[in-house]
Amino acid sequence: MIDVAIIGGGPAGVAAALRLKARGLGRVAILEREPVLGGVPRHCGHPPFGMHEFGRILSGPAYARRLAAAAEAAGVEILLRHTVVRLHPGGTLDIATPDGPREFRALRVLLATGARESPRSARFIGGDRPLGVLNTGALQAHIYLYGTTPFRRPVVAGTELVSLSALLTCRRHGIRPVAMLEAGHRPTARRPLAWLPRLLRTPTHYGAQIEEICGAERVERVRLRDGREITCDGVLLTGQFTPESSLARMGHLAVDAHSLGPVVDQYGRCSDNAYFAAGNVLRGIETAGWSYREGTAIADYIADDLCGGLPSMEGAVEILCGEGLKYAVPQTLARVTQMRGLLQLRVAAPARGQLRVRAGKTILYRSWLSALPERRVLLDLEQIRLPQGVSQITVEVAR
Repeated sequence: MIDVAIIGGGPAGVAAALRLKARGLGRVAILEREPVLGGVPRHCGHPPFGMHEFGRILSGPAYARRLAAAAEAAGVEILLRHTVVRLHPGGTLDIATPDGPREFRALRVLLATGARESPRSARFIGGDRPLGVLNTGALQAHIYLYGTTPFRRPVVAGTELVSLSALLTCRRHGIRPVAMLEAGHRPTARRPLAWLPRLLRTPTHYGAQIEEICGAERVERVRLRDGREITCDGVLLTGQFTPESSLARMGHLAVDAHSLGPVVDQYGRCSDNAYFAAGNVLRGIETAGWSYREGTAIADYIADDLCGGLPSMEGAVEILCGEGLKYAVPQTLARVTQMRGLLQLRVAAPARGQLRVRAGKTILYRSWLSALPERRVLLDLEQIRLPQGVSQITVEVAR
C-alpha cells in the first residue's frame, strides 16, 4: 500500500511529492506516462523557470532536470512509462506499465495531470488536412526533442503568453511567422509583453479567426472568417488550454462544467475524499511556478488529512458562478469557522463592476473589479463568513 500516489510528474506533482516526503510520509510515488519527469517545461527551451523554486532563472529543460533530481534525492518512488487508465473509489488505480497491466492502491491520490491546448477540431477550423498544423507543445517537441523544423513561415493563432513564447521559439530557430491572429479586439497577454510581436516585426490582426486551412500536401494559405487570405506554410495553434481531466471524466469523480477540471474544495479534495487535485488539471492554465506552489500547498493538506486534520466534507457549501464569470476554483467549501486559501476566478468577457459573493440576497463580500479574460482574479477566502444553514453561495460581477 502506497501512502500517496501522484499522477503526473510535472511541477505540481513533483512539488507535492517533495513536500509530502518533507512531512515524513513513507511511501510517495509519482506515476508518469512519459520516459522522464518534468512535464511540459522539459521541452520549453526558453526562460524564465525556477526562480522561486531554485533561486535562479532556468530554461525549461534545465528546470525539468532539477525537478527530477530533487524528487530522486528526496526518495520519491518514480515510476516512468506508467499510464493510469482508470480511477476507482477509495484510491485504487488501474495502470498500464511496460510489464503489463497492474493494480495500484494508495491511501490518497493526487491528480496532477496538467492541461493541454485545444486542438483544431475544438476550434471549428475547416478546410484541408495538410502537414504543418501544430500546437505549441508539438512545435517545442519538434525543435527541442527531435531537432526538426516543421515550417518556415507560419501564422500563429492566439496572443496568450504561450503564444508569445511560441513566437520567440520560432524566431530563435529561424522561423519567421507571417502573422499573429487574435479573435478578440485586444491582446490576451498583458502589456508590455503584448508589444513583442511589434518588436519582432510580426503583423498582428485582431478580430481575426481562421475559417479554413488550404493546402494539398502542406499548408499553403489560410482563409479568415472575414474573407481575407494569408499565404503561409504552417499554422501554429496556441493557447485555449483545457484541463487534462479525462481520468476524472471517465471515472467516478465530479467534474465542473465551467472549469472542466475536477470539482474540489478549498483543500484540493475531490468528490471522493481519497482523491485530491493540484496544478493545471484544475483550470487552463497557470505558470509552472504557480503550479509548483499549489502542489506544495495541496500536499500539506493531504498530509494533514492522513493525520485526521481536515474538516469533514459533510455540509459543504457549493459555489455557483453568476453573471460575468467563466469559472471559480474551488467549487465547494468545507464548512469551517475560519476559511483559508484562495478562490481563483476568471471572467468570461472584459468586466468592470462590483465583484460580489452572496448567499441568496445577503451580500457576504464585495469589492471593485476590473479584469480581462484569462487574467487571474484571486479572492482570499478569509474574507468570506458563511452564515449557518447556507448550502450555496454565488460569485458574480455586478455592473
